[in-house]
Amino acid sequence: MAKPLEIDEVWQERILSQVSGLEYGSVLITVHDGRIVQIERTERKRFDNQAAQAAPPAPRSAAAHKP
Repeated sequence: MAKPLEIDEVWQERILSQVSGLEYGSVLITVHDGRIVQIERTERKRFDNQAAQAAPPAPRSAAAHKP
């Protein structure tokens, strides 16, 4: 039978701090023997496609134009 997971205030704060401000992404909590041992945060940045199209193209380097 699995051990019950106990989360004290310290871990609650750690988890909340990782979730706080996360717009797109995930928080992975790793548990070993009924204890939290690791928290991983993966954050994604999404950019508006229209804003990217409105920006002027980046200049190409002179080395790229050599025959």
